[in-house]
Amino acid sequence: METRILNFNEFGDDRGCLISLESMKNIPFEIERVYYIYKTKSEVTRGYHAHRDLKQVAIALSGSCTFVLDDGLSRNEVILDDPTKGLLICSMIWREMKLFSDDCILLVLANHNYNEEDYIRDYSSFLKEVRNICN
Repeated sequence: METRILNFNEFGDDRGCLISLESMKNIPFEIERVYYIYKTKSEVTRGYHAHRDLKQVAIALSGSCTFVLDDGLSRNEVILDDPTKGLLICSMIWREMKLFSDDCILLVLANHNYNEEDYIRDYSSFLKEVRNICN
């Protein structure tokens, strides 16, 4: 499965902490889009899609949430609860986000601008496309 945790260097002293995110350094692609999700109710599940080409890094800046990641062969859960760690999600990974804490702010960095045609929003269609890639 093309996902992994990225560890970010934290710089800090008695004034607080800082993390710098840079394209092609600690983010393994050129960043073209940045967005964040917040005020998501704990009982809400978001996502339910995959991307054909898009790569993303998700970071819980505050609070926590759980990602369910699926490559068509296996499903894994990853808890994001540390702003020094990012979740790299490559293309053709089905994702669902759930169990948002009340204070969760989820930052997402993407290598392309929004493109509706890049989304696969139906799980059975996702599985068909994954099988076609593997054959």
